[in-house]
Amino acid sequence: MSDPATVHGPAPKPGILDIAPYVGGKANLDGVAKPMKLSSNENMLGAGEKARAAYAAALDNIHIYPDGRANKLRAAVAELHGLEPERLIFGNGSDEVFALLNQTYLTAGDNIVTGQYGFLAYRISALANEAQVKLAPEPELKATPEALLEQVDDRTRIVYVSSPANPTGSWNTTEEIARLHAALRPDILLVIDEAYAEYVQEPDWATSFPLARDAPNVVVTRTFSKIHGLGGLRIGFGYAPLPVAEAVDRIRLPFNVSVPGLEAAVAALSDEAHQTASRELIHSWRPRLTQAIRGFGFEVYPSAGNFILVRFRDPKRSADAANAYLNSKGVIVRQVGGYGLPDCLRITIGTEDQNRAVIDALSEFAAGA
Repeated sequence: MSDPATVHGPAPKPGILDIAPYVGGKANLDGVAKPMKLSSNENMLGAGEKARAAYAAALDNIHIYPDGRANKLRAAVAELHGLEPERLIFGNGSDEVFALLNQTYLTAGDNIVTGQYGFLAYRISALANEAQVKLAPEPELKATPEALLEQVDDRTRIVYVSSPANPTGSWNTTEEIARLHAALRPDILLVIDEAYAEYVQEPDWATSFPLARDAPNVVVTRTFSKIHGLGGLRIGFGYAPLPVAEAVDRIRLPFNVSVPGLEAAVAALSDEAHQTASRELIHSWRPRLTQAIRGFGFEVYPSAGNFILVRFRDPKRSADAANAYLNSKGVIVRQVGGYGLPDCLRITIGTEDQNRAVIDALSEFAAGA
């Protein structure tokens, strides 16, 4: 009989244990019953009334498998954005769309290219498929076409661009996206992550849906987690060339989006009042937070999303110290050392009370409280 101490179970395939697992935004503080959680770029207004009502009504049918093709949601998304329904890929959040694309197109030795501070989800599933990750430098906290193209080589299969980008808040102009795409080989997939699209008001930005409509190698992704407030239901989609959508559909799990999630997402699309309120909250408070925090002597980068990135360059007033002080006031923000930004904090824009709490806390912190 084997000695139990020497018996080992199956080993993961090479590289799996070298992947740093994704760590979500902190949600709890010791001794604080209801902290202000501004760490995950969630919609602080919550889900809209229509989505909540649709979710509640769906409880009568949770014993039934969901529509594997998400036909009701497919039709609603296609109608809203003027897209061909057969070209849509639905996932358990847009994270799953990235994972499905990586699984479909990457083999051992291939690589993806993304910005230095690109969303970690792109990298994790690429590494899980034994592909390499090549990072384009972002000295100005923005992935430029030139920097991305410099990383492209013969084994590049996918280029990921976040616009607006998380965690930096930067965005790429329509011209920059077009220039990047024009310079890529047609066998390279360009994936443009537009998770924060509904918050953008910059005139030089536009959705890449029109580019994707006519290009054989462009995918645009969106999520219901941000402006629609459905982060807990995990709904996302990609608009892809038909051959890409059909290839992905061969490996997509058949019931990857839940019944309540599908119903709530359909309802959310028609809730214009909630979308308007959510957008106006960000457009009102993003410049006010930026101005106030800059006034305290901290650097705040331009953002097109529902969050801001704050840099603390003074070692005596470090990001770690600022985070600890905010926590002491019951406010949770996001440390982004995992992205290579240890001197920064990402702060989700919240309700008026939450935003004023951030301003008050950072004012006291800057004054040496």
